[in-house]
Amino acid sequence: MDIEQLRTSDRIARDLSFTKAAARLNVTQATVSMRMRALEDLLGVSLFHRGRVVSLTDQGQTFLPYARRMLNATHEANAALRRSERGSVSIVCLRSMVSALITDALIRYQHIHPGVDIAVHEGKHTHLTAMLHERRAELGIIAWPNLDSLVTDLVPLMVMREHVPLVIAPCIAQHLPPSPTLAEIIALQPRAISVSWWQVEPDSAKTIKRHAASTIELPTGTARRMAIRCEGFGLFAHSAVRDDLEAGRLVELTPCDLEPSYRDTALVAISEEVLNRQAVRDFAREVAIECARAGTVIENRLDYMPLAAE
Repeated sequence: MDIEQLRTSDRIARDLSFTKAAARLNVTQATVSMRMRALEDLLGVSLFHRGRVVSLTDQGQTFLPYARRMLNATHEANAALRRSERGSVSIVCLRSMVSALITDALIRYQHIHPGVDIAVHEGKHTHLTAMLHERRAELGIIAWPNLDSLVTDLVPLMVMREHVPLVIAPCIAQHLPPSPTLAEIIALQPRAISVSWWQVEPDSAKTIKRHAASTIELPTGTARRMAIRCEGFGLFAHSAVRDDLEAGRLVELTPCDLEPSYRDTALVAISEEVLNRQAVRDFAREVAIECARAGTVIENRLDYMPLAAE
């Protein structure tokens, strides 16, 4: 069984015609027929009903999805080989951190390595650690410490601590004292917004949920818009609402009876060996610059690299 046989069977199935398949593949109809005979002899079944109208046999319908998977796998493998020739870097990132940590780093990196392919995948922590475990990315930006027992060998390159402010729309904040109690906040805005990026929910978030009249759990982007529209209050990573706080679309509250919150985020590598590739090492350096800008660095294994844009 070879790729041309699989490609030809897929083409016949799409066109339901040996003649049309031959034209699209730019080969003779005899070649198409020969390939199909060879494939059917190998499989020991007939894949197509021949005649004035061509159609898939039951065995052909069963085989076709597997043939297409093999074709897709071959295409992906060829694409990966082409990327490796040019150089490639793949990173997974918490959805709430893509804009804050990846955008500017990527722009600078492209000027340094214009021919390197970059793949950025976003998602929740558990999804990202699974991708790192499967070696589908070399780098990651994940919650820290990583509590996933299946992924224990990640190398933290930089760990940053970020303030998590409690925010609310200014139309509500203007009716509150400078250091309100949680009860005073809830009296004006009973709905709490919960952003689901915690690995372990902090006590402050649990307290808010316990006392709020209702709680809605949302992705960061939607949660921001809800808060801005006076539809709730909640704890947000500072990087997610920094622009809104500076523009006055949101206001930070400092309740006198609620402990301050923070979260730790790490730039990790699947192994120290991946940093031997300059393309990966340079991208890690650029992302580390943004990590240092977004929060307080509490661990840095990239001290040997200059953390300043060139």
